[in-house]
Amino acid sequence: MAVHPFWRGYLKLSLVTCAVAMSPATSEAERVRFHTLNRKTGNAVVSSYIDSVTGRVVKEEDQVKGYRRGEGDYVILEDDEIDAVALESARTIDIDMFTQRERIEWIWYDKPHYLTPNDTVGAEAFAVIRDAMASTGMVGIARLVLYRRERAVMLAPKDNGIILWTLHYGEELRPDGDYFASLIEGKLDAQPMSLVRKLIDSQSTPWNSSFVKDPVQDRLLEIIASKRKSRKRAAKAKHVSEAAPAGNVVNIMDALRQSMKSEPITRIRKK
Repeated sequence: MAVHPFWRGYLKLSLVTCAVAMSPATSEAERVRFHTLNRKTGNAVVSSYIDSVTGRVVKEEDQVKGYRRGEGDYVILEDDEIDAVALESARTIDIDMFTQRERIEWIWYDKPHYLTPNDTVGAEAFAVIRDAMASTGMVGIARLVLYRRERAVMLAPKDNGIILWTLHYGEELRPDGDYFASLIEGKLDAQPMSLVRKLIDSQSTPWNSSFVKDPVQDRLLEIIASKRKSRKRAAKAKHVSEAAPAGNVVNIMDALRQSMKSEPITRIRKK
């Protein structure tokens, strides 16, 4: 089910501009989330920000962002100072350049978003940009303010729409040489290589999205559903047992006869 766009603005290429809307391509709505409760009362536990020195709760109006520059030393930044930085690209995706998609390694990909036309007037311009990228095998690179930060983004054609990927910042990626430089390289023994290739061929299969299901979450949902049913049954049984004395008189003899039928009878031989 399509969700409402969280961002609306314009896609711009030179003098061509069209209104677009953007929605996240991923969702965490179906993820099982737990709340912390007080076991004794069953009430939800509320978290608060505590002053690290005084130990007192800090009111929301007194909370402010700070950048640490030393032990116990922070530079305070107000919200309006943060919002005022680099907002030129807040509502326009101005494509600066194009490059071959394979030139951008997947490790740079951050979050995917669906980009679609936001009105019928700009639908044709959107389609022209999309199809031109698809026919040339190129992707567009632009800068855009998202999640309160200016980010480099990649625009890639996908079917009738465009996938907009936010890209990681350079300082977010650790150099792979720190991990791979000392590993084995060069020509390897042909025999194990041949065997592994055969193994790859025998286990090759078309991609199926069912491979990325979360079995742990599925099992958690089963446990939750089971607990819900048991609570309903317990509540229903309690309701019946509480209501019985008010409207029904239990016949003791009938109860005894039923007990005798269900219990084995031991016969005593007369002497």
